[in-house]
Amino acid sequence: MIAAPELPSEFHYPQDSDTRFSSDTDFSEGPDVSINPTKGKGGKKGKKAVGEKGKGGKGVGEAGRMNGHHQENGMENMMLFEVVKMGKSAMQSVVDDWIESYKADRDTALLDLINFFIQCSGCKGVVSGEMFRNMQNSEIIRRMTEEFDEDSGDYPLTMAGPLWKKFKGSFCEFIAVLVRQCQYSIIYDEYLMDTVISLLTGLSDSQVRAFRHTSTLAAMKLMTALVNVALNLSINMDNTQRQYETERNKMVAKRANDRLELLLQKRKELQENQDEIENMMNAIFKGVFVHRYRDAIAEIRAICIEEIGMWMKLYSDAFLNDSYLKYVGWTMHDKQGEVRLKCLTALQGLYYNRELNTRLELFTSRFKDRIVSMTLDKEYDVAVQAIKLLTLVLHSTDEVLSPEDCESVYHLVYSAHRPVAIAAGEFLFKKLFSTREPEEEGAPRRRGRQSPNANLIKTTVFFFLESELHEHAAYLVDSLWESGAELLKDWECMTSLLLDEPLPGEEALTDRQETALIEIMLCTVRQAAECHPPIGRGTGKRVMTAKEKKTQLDDRTRMTELFAVALPPLLAKYSIDAEKVTNLLQLPQFFDLEIYTTGRLEKHLEALLRQIREIVEKHTDTEVLEACSKTYHALCNEEFTIFNRVDIARSQMLDELVDKFNRLLEDFLQEGEEPDEDDAYQVLSTLKRITAFHNAHDLSQWDLFTSNFKLLNTGIENGDMPEQIVVHALQCTHYVILWHLAKVSEGSHRKEDLVSLRKQMRMFCLMCQRYLTNVNTTVKEQAFTILCDVLLIFSHQMVSGGREQLEPLVYSPDDSLQRELLSFILHHVFIDQDDDSGSTDGQQDDEAGKIEALHKRRNLLAAYCKLIIYNVVEMNTGADIFKQYMRYYNDYGDIIKETMSKTRQIDKIQCAKTLILSLQQLFNEMLSELGTGFDRSSSAFCGIKELARRFSLTFGLDQVKTRDAIAMLHKDGIEFAFKEPSPQGEGNPPVYLAFLDILSEFSSKLMRQDKRTVHMYLERFMTFQMALQREDCWLPLISYRNSLQAGGDDDTMSVVSGYSSRGSSVRSKKAKAATPTANVAASKRKLPEGRLSIETPVMMPSPHLTSTMLRGPGDVRGEPKRARDDSYMGVRRGTGLMEEDEEPIVEDVMMSSEGRMDDLNEGMDFDTMDIDLPPSKNRRERSELKPDYFDPASIMDESVSNSDFNVELYVCILF
Repeated sequence: MIAAPELPSEFHYPQDSDTRFSSDTDFSEGPDVSINPTKGKGGKKGKKAVGEKGKGGKGVGEAGRMNGHHQENGMENMMLFEVVKMGKSAMQSVVDDWIESYKADRDTALLDLINFFIQCSGCKGVVSGEMFRNMQNSEIIRRMTEEFDEDSGDYPLTMAGPLWKKFKGSFCEFIAVLVRQCQYSIIYDEYLMDTVISLLTGLSDSQVRAFRHTSTLAAMKLMTALVNVALNLSINMDNTQRQYETERNKMVAKRANDRLELLLQKRKELQENQDEIENMMNAIFKGVFVHRYRDAIAEIRAICIEEIGMWMKLYSDAFLNDSYLKYVGWTMHDKQGEVRLKCLTALQGLYYNRELNTRLELFTSRFKDRIVSMTLDKEYDVAVQAIKLLTLVLHSTDEVLSPEDCESVYHLVYSAHRPVAIAAGEFLFKKLFSTREPEEEGAPRRRGRQSPNANLIKTTVFFFLESELHEHAAYLVDSLWESGAELLKDWECMTSLLLDEPLPGEEALTDRQETALIEIMLCTVRQAAECHPPIGRGTGKRVMTAKEKKTQLDDRTRMTELFAVALPPLLAKYSIDAEKVTNLLQLPQFFDLEIYTTGRLEKHLEALLRQIREIVEKHTDTEVLEACSKTYHALCNEEFTIFNRVDIARSQMLDELVDKFNRLLEDFLQEGEEPDEDDAYQVLSTLKRITAFHNAHDLSQWDLFTSNFKLLNTGIENGDMPEQIVVHALQCTHYVILWHLAKVSEGSHRKEDLVSLRKQMRMFCLMCQRYLTNVNTTVKEQAFTILCDVLLIFSHQMVSGGREQLEPLVYSPDDSLQRELLSFILHHVFIDQDDDSGSTDGQQDDEAGKIEALHKRRNLLAAYCKLIIYNVVEMNTGADIFKQYMRYYNDYGDIIKETMSKTRQIDKIQCAKTLILSLQQLFNEMLSELGTGFDRSSSAFCGIKELARRFSLTFGLDQVKTRDAIAMLHKDGIEFAFKEPSPQGEGNPPVYLAFLDILSEFSSKLMRQDKRTVHMYLERFMTFQMALQREDCWLPLISYRNSLQAGGDDDTMSVVSGYSSRGSSVRSKKAKAATPTANVAASKRKLPEGRLSIETPVMMPSPHLTSTMLRGPGDVRGEPKRARDDSYMGVRRGTGLMEEDEEPIVEDVMMSSEGRMDDLNEGMDFDTMDIDLPPSKNRRERSELKPDYFDPASIMDESVSNSDFNVELYVCILF
């Protein structure tokens, strides 16, 4: 155990001589353990203290030689730094050359090495020979600090570029090679390592980040290299001891006494070297690691944790104990993800080795809960590694993790983040499927229900059902794919479980389990055929390797051969179960259809077609019928020889369906007869089948438009048509028009086709418009959705891309249709949840029903917003949508915000006019409700102001891009405010004057010169008497003027901006007259041109308001910033940087709805304040760590507060 002893006085540091290595007492094994300062290679002579490094031995020599050395040292040192910077491969030769120079003149070579470390820190200063000989390390470091370039915070470890990216690796390699080459010689000379360790310890205590970062990295890599040396010494000692014991146990006659003496001497020398290395490691650990593992800079903390993980892994006998593990456990609470990640990777290296598990038992019991909680870390990389660590823990021992711990990982297989889900899938696979029965050698392989995978597949089904996330089987399959692909692709076993009778004593699958198994089987087939994750998980399709492509082809061949035979009996068995049939019918979409011919499987194809037809005849469920339609579409591929066979079967079926529909419709629409329910059901079921097939197949040859239009027209005239018939008739007619348009768009069309399509489309639009007033909500929603789609498709956009021949088809809605569409949105979308009784069929209390109703309303709003975005309807109709932004923010905020963004991209000025129009509408509604004498502190008025503030935020920070739009917004707002004069006469404010208070929310978006222009435009509407008013009713005008004056220049303000504050001193500078240049510039703005009058300033008392204009721009901008800075420094600085550093930076960061944004500021916390801070206080003032190794509270710093920010999250809808 190397951590026990305290460092002897030879290693102490001048300014902290008493407590340099005594702050952490946890590493003392007992009070009686001490180090003999005379141990080591030179045991008979005492070591020199660091302060005496220039005295005795090969000294530096006289001053003349020192000066000469300093002149040429720059070149030699530059060569060493350049070699490392360039990343030369011959690092060993460079180190060997330095060692030779050290043996020749150790002070000169050591000075070169010191300057190398200084230069690697980015310091321009050079340590001279005189400084090295006469100054203490603290004085040298202080001198080098003064040589730093304060204008740049960059240093080699943080610089960008490919050259500097390699620097860290080369730097670390240099230190490792240096120790490796010195391990049998000068490393024990009591001078080299003492000097280097003392220097690095001092630099790591510096307030300069570059020194601290570079020296900490060097010290940690030096420690790692020393650990390797200590490990080699330990191995050599063990070997020597065995040889000694072997020789001593020999008979006296055969024993070689001289060899015994030699082995005894060698063991003693190795022991002395081991003690020497342990002293060095103790010095580094207590002088650097103990303080820097809780540094303010995350990179430094990460370095320490990464290296201590290496020490415990390399030299477990010395380092793998609770005295060292506690640092990793504590740091798992670090607020920076990269540090937490290093903790987990360090632990993974330990848990991977099963031989070390017994030493980790206490650590596991204390920190297991923290590791489990880190699976929900907000940093996905950390969460992934936490799950992988738990998998290793599970692999080492199955008893540590409780069922609750495992369940917290299980549900992550449904995570949208694929690496997290894959890691959780591996954990799940090891936990649930690790009990697989091994097959006996020589025994025939068991297949089907008797295969070893049968029970594992059942287990998968049970897990899927117990997770209660039955719509996400694809996510479960994707999560298990990498770890259990062989199991998931055992389709033969799955079909056997579904088709074969259970074995004696085996429990059969329930109906619910069979449904789940079919869904999982479909997902595995899709995953094998498409080779990409499900929607919402992953960033798109990636390029597959040749091996992956071959696996994909083999899987498709195998699945086709299997399911081509098994699918017909499966459909026959479950033909009446809609959910099962819907999933089974999707399987042919992933077949290699050529195998039907090459494998001579035509009879199975015939059986499949028969089953599909029977299912079409049995079912009226839309999902089942659409699945049949898609299956026919997949099989009707002209590239394969089976096309004719499938096409004939499809045509026969559709012929019968259309003939039946026409016959039923004729009877259904007989005049004078009341259609019964049976006739209506027959018409509806046949129409649903035709509509489902018309979605994927062109049925134009059957002329379905005439029959459907006749049906719809009858529904309008009579008003008693069943709603589902109308809904499907509208949908089928929509498909007719779209297929007609697709044929016309191909290019080879006749003029008659265009005329016919144009006529049908306009007739259909009028029909949909008439159905917007239907009494049934479902019918109205269907008519509205289809009408929006048709208007969008046949808008002016359709002629773009070289399709000018379609110009006759362009259709724009008239004003009456636009009003009806807007009215529908206002009455069916912007409603309270409880009012939406028509769409939920009386299930308002059902949460699922409410969510479904909201989803439907969102689709309706999105359909209308598309019309606004693509200029199908007037943009100003969006005002009625935008004004609902705050009231319905939770339900539609993302859609409305995206609509505003898209309209602004199309026309900034018109979008701004629409926004101000929406505020004007709300203002008028408020006046109608509250009257002109309303209270400006009322919730209604404050709500409008808050909406204006939100609108203002959507303009972003680029004032140049939005300059014209903001100016136009202010122009329209000013005109509206003064539009209606007061009925009481001139002495009273205009009716809409309070609107200026709302308009002031946009003043901050004006550029300075535009504020002057807008202010001048405002004065055109003001009378002289208005400028003199100070009553409360005029406060909106006063505050709006003040908002325009803030940040503007006094020399261009007119009379209104020249009033001085009551009681204030006379201005020191007289207001200058406005220059002609300013007037010209102002007149060029978008505001109406006109002569802007400049009146003589009049001294008037100011209102009882705090005007930002009177405070000056410096005060306005500076005070909040200073307040933030002062409060921040008060929290972070404490009494000095090193005092802050001495406390660990820890925080339990979990994935939650609370946005913790502190992490964003980590990179800049100390970059700008390191050098300015006072030097650290004596280390006696620092509080020591508590003796409990595993109590994170013992190192929590209560002075480090974390601010919570409310982060607005929104999801952009794609149009």
